[in-house]
Amino acid sequence: MKLRSLCVALALLAGSGSIGLAQSDRYTPRLSEIMRMAQTQHLKLWLAAKAQNWDLATYEAQQLKTSLADAALLYDNLPVSNVTTLLPPLQSILDAASAKNARNFADGMRELTDGCNACHRSLGRGFIMVQVPTDRQTNFGNQRFAPNGKQ
Repeated sequence: MKLRSLCVALALLAGSGSIGLAQSDRYTPRLSEIMRMAQTQHLKLWLAAKAQNWDLATYEAQQLKTSLADAALLYDNLPVSNVTTLLPPLQSILDAASAKNARNFADGMRELTDGCNACHRSLGRGFIMVQVPTDRQTNFGNQRFAPNGKQ
């Protein structure tokens, strides 16, 4: 378990601080709770990029990365390789956000989404399908996604 935790922490959180959930005396969220948060972050990531708020997109990508690390650290039945295979698309998304490149961002989102669905299938949960968000998916009416000064 310690080697697993170390590998996941190094692979996913190198340079971004600790997540603080792995302590046994703290509340441990259910895997479904972590995945619901990841789904929310996935949607917000897309909406932020669509609004060209690249700082928010970067933030949501980092939050998603942390949620996935939490899942891998806390749940032994989730193969670490399922999570680490999501690192290249997450890095592509971060690189695209840094370059403000919407096309590369969209490519990274498709690759990330495909990776999420592949993980679900490998765990016998193929009925849980995520998709690249559409214009109709704006369930966050309480947050403005455009950067300051833009509508």
